[in-house]
Amino acid sequence: MRILLVCLGNICRSPLAEGILRHKAAQRNLDWQIDSAGTGEWHIGHSPDQRSIATALRHGIDISEQRGRLFQKADFERFDKILVMDSRNLRDVLRLAKTDEQRAKVERILQYSHPGEERSVPDPYLDDDGFEAVFVMLNVACERFLDHTIS
Repeated sequence: MRILLVCLGNICRSPLAEGILRHKAAQRNLDWQIDSAGTGEWHIGHSPDQRSIATALRHGIDISEQRGRLFQKADFERFDKILVMDSRNLRDVLRLAKTDEQRAKVERILQYSHPGEERSVPDPYLDDDGFEAVFVMLNVACERFLDHTIS
């Protein structure tokens, strides 16, 4: 299984989600390819936000080696599932999709923890106190995604 997690800048939410899902998949002995990307170009090649790194480390997950990258059309072919953080990411990714098969790969990550509610993971970039809450949200969503996918 190949999973891509997408947010706006690929320095806060999607690196956390990548780290969490990678950690949980390893705990379940799943040989999955897990990556993250952003829909904006500002942070290509950058490390995750220091607050994301610190939050993940408090939970035993090291995301410091990740580097920001831009979502590309080719990602529709490289990945089986593309999980986005919010409605803007959903719109931006779907805008690049060319087929129904590509569109079917794209979902909000919180669809797994809050089915049918169209909830978004808030961007904690401007809120130092938001990173822990985002981690908790993503942790639950990743757990439910794994339960749903491997059951």
